[in-house]
Amino acid sequence: MKLKSVQIDHFKHVLDSTRVEIQPDITCLVGKNESGKTAFLEALRRLKPAQGAVEFNINRHYPAWLEKMHRRQGKDLDAVCPVTCAFELEDEDVAAIEAVFGDGVVTSRDFTLSRRYDNSHSYDYSFDQTQAVANVVSELDLPSKMSDATSKAVTFSGLIAAVNQIAADNEEDQQVTSAGAAVKDAVGKLIPADKSIDDQVMNILWNRVPKFFFYSDYSRLPGKVRIRELLKANPDQLDEDHQTALSLLQLAGTDQEYLLDPDYDTRKRELENVANAITQEVLQYWTTNADLRVMIDISQVTEQRNDGQHAVHDEMHVRMYDNRHMLSLPFDERSSGFQWFFSFLTAFSRYQYGDTPVIILLDEPALGLHAKAQKDFLRFIEERLSKRCQVIYTTHSPFMIQPDHLERTRLVEDRGRDTGSVTTSDVLTTDSDTLFPLQAALGYDIAQHLFIAKDNLVVEGSSDFLFMQTISARLIEEGREGLDKRWSIMPLGGADVIPAFVALLGNHLDVTVVVDARKEGHQKLTALAKAGFLGEKRIITVGEVANRKMADIEDLFATDDYIALYNAAFGKCLRSVDLKGSDPIVRQIARMEGVDRYDHNAPAEVLLRERAERVVALSEKTLAAFEELFKRINGTLAKTKI
Repeated sequence: MKLKSVQIDHFKHVLDSTRVEIQPDITCLVGKNESGKTAFLEALRRLKPAQGAVEFNINRHYPAWLEKMHRRQGKDLDAVCPVTCAFELEDEDVAAIEAVFGDGVVTSRDFTLSRRYDNSHSYDYSFDQTQAVANVVSELDLPSKMSDATSKAVTFSGLIAAVNQIAADNEEDQQVTSAGAAVKDAVGKLIPADKSIDDQVMNILWNRVPKFFFYSDYSRLPGKVRIRELLKANPDQLDEDHQTALSLLQLAGTDQEYLLDPDYDTRKRELENVANAITQEVLQYWTTNADLRVMIDISQVTEQRNDGQHAVHDEMHVRMYDNRHMLSLPFDERSSGFQWFFSFLTAFSRYQYGDTPVIILLDEPALGLHAKAQKDFLRFIEERLSKRCQVIYTTHSPFMIQPDHLERTRLVEDRGRDTGSVTTSDVLTTDSDTLFPLQAALGYDIAQHLFIAKDNLVVEGSSDFLFMQTISARLIEEGREGLDKRWSIMPLGGADVIPAFVALLGNHLDVTVVVDARKEGHQKLTALAKAGFLGEKRIITVGEVANRKMADIEDLFATDDYIALYNAAFGKCLRSVDLKGSDPIVRQIARMEGVDRYDHNAPAEVLLRERAERVVALSEKTLAAFEELFKRINGTLAKTKI
């Protein structure tokens, strides 16, 4: 199942986070020190922790300045839910429930799970018990005397009651008696006598709820550990450092018998296998120094016990050999950044290839790494972690923010004792210090990839850019109005990025925005205009030009013109008469082709690549629509020159 949103309530200095949306892949919490980022993760991990038996404690976690007052007011603090998570059931989750109770019993994929301060869980899900009863009855061959009454049962208790009544009314009928026993047996297999149907459904769901794997900047792999003690220990009772060490022992299928084998060659070969496995992992994402390799060895230490006897302990030592300097050092003498990077890769290896559902919570990851190494770790999150599970991490480093994925960013701000820590996706925060990492990240990205001119035209994607540039050139050649040469067009890679871009840089640049007619995106831009970040006349929706409520840039083309580009791009033979509906043409085509989405850039690339042939073939309807768009865009430019 996927985590959709989180709400933290009265945990440390988070009074009510409200509902924080969680991305399906990566979510980044950005804020100053002491803003509440770590508190958010600490509360979340306690819903179902992957490491140790961490629990809620009122004396330690309830807001200190409110605890006594709320107790005097009679508030039941044990019943407060400091964490509530909304999940979306996936196909496998639904199938697991239906495998037990039959088809059609899951009526909604929404599932909510909370944990109270007394550490009990509460839940909310949609389950059709009537359908479950019908599924059970349909599997049984019941006599007519019983089938009519049982078909009207809406609960399992009602079903049993109906069966008992019919059996009492027909004591001499052996067929009814046998059928009644069959019904009770079927229900008993589904729901044991000491359980309820809620217990049974929740048991299925609970086993599928992801565990929360929490890893902080302070977690480190010890330089040496005692192997036998570690292997015999209860993992839930180990601290984070020793759990990381245990993961190292478990890496690459490490076997205890081989590790502790008295034969030197056998033991050494196993240690080399472990070292090689983790070295490959590290060097794939550690580009700062490619000459490192891991060395693992075992030594024996003799210790005198209280009874006067001597005990021999097997200790594992981790060292790093630097081929560049031909030197090896104990692991805990390497840089703090490298120690963290290595330790995290080791700790995560426990879950990387397993089936355990897990969500990763990283508190200030890569804090000790150089900016380039932080980018390497971001690449690791993108390429490896998010492909396995959802990732939520906190940061105040601009190099740990992805400018091309600002929709993943949530701002965390402490607004004082009355409001507490607040987490939001709204970049219109009043705290400039909270915004600074986003501004720095975006500014750095722009400096690397964009040339910012005085007059900037922001569009959603590269297809918008290609269509507008190519058709503008054709119109200008014919003496008609195209885009003014003063415009610098900036495709930002998606509608979700535009509001954040405007909010962060709109006060410093002259920006006109062209967006598809999407209601939710338009609302965010309108809010920015009202806040003074953007002139209202500088927001242009394609729907205004196409005279349609919902429209994309592709809807400015005459249908036959765009179909020709689509067919050329994908080798299709689609006809305009094949399309059905009044929604945007890209959706009509996707529906016709039976796909959720196709590459919108491909038709634009055809127009650019075959410009001499394709632009000439465009109809007057298409040219007139784009000319109207360019007039509106240039009109905003003219107003700024007065």
